[in-house]
Amino acid sequence: MRMRKRKWVAPYLESEDRYLVRDLRKGRWLSESGCHALHLEIGMGMGDFLTGSASLFPDILFVGLEKDATCVAKAIRKAEELGLQNLLVLNADAKDLCEYFAPQEVDRIYLQFSDPWPKKAHAKRRLTAPSFLELYQTILKEEGELILKTDNAGLFEYSLLQLQDWHLEKISVDLHREVQEGPLTEYEKKFMAEGKPIYYALCVNPVRNRV
Repeated sequence: MRMRKRKWVAPYLESEDRYLVRDLRKGRWLSESGCHALHLEIGMGMGDFLTGSASLFPDILFVGLEKDATCVAKAIRKAEELGLQNLLVLNADAKDLCEYFAPQEVDRIYLQFSDPWPKKAHAKRRLTAPSFLELYQTILKEEGELILKTDNAGLFEYSLLQLQDWHLEKISVDLHREVQEGPLTEYEKKFMAEGKPIYYALCVNPVRNRV
């Protein structure tokens, strides 16, 4: 999600010292949080899902990674309003995941309504491209989970092809006709209101393919 830059964002983030992670906590996320599991949302947008999940599960550390500074600032504001103690945010790029997380440190990764990059020439930018899946396999624990949600049928088909070596635990082409529970992202709320189907896959990290 790309937001228009706001004048308040830069000074706000410069002074924010509770939720925005500035140091490298590689290998220390859980030991410094007191939580028993680490869930990472890549491309968290404005943080509706992340803050909602952190509110429901206080014993899990939720980390959001987002490139857009305005989205980061808005998500942090929501966390502050809720007084969350188990949420942290990285203003970073997914290609640098291994700089921030140690091998087998993450229990679950969420990819929710990522940019589909529909042109074939841009396929390598998709967050389910092989280069990104290798990173996920590295930082996920053995049999750690990858959850994918999208409204884009083309991206979903592409992703399933790339995920053939993973263990596909659940696939749905219309998720909310089957179940509707837990926090939703901003896009998910919008698409549900429009009656659009949500494509979903729950995949388990294949131990044999660990980097």
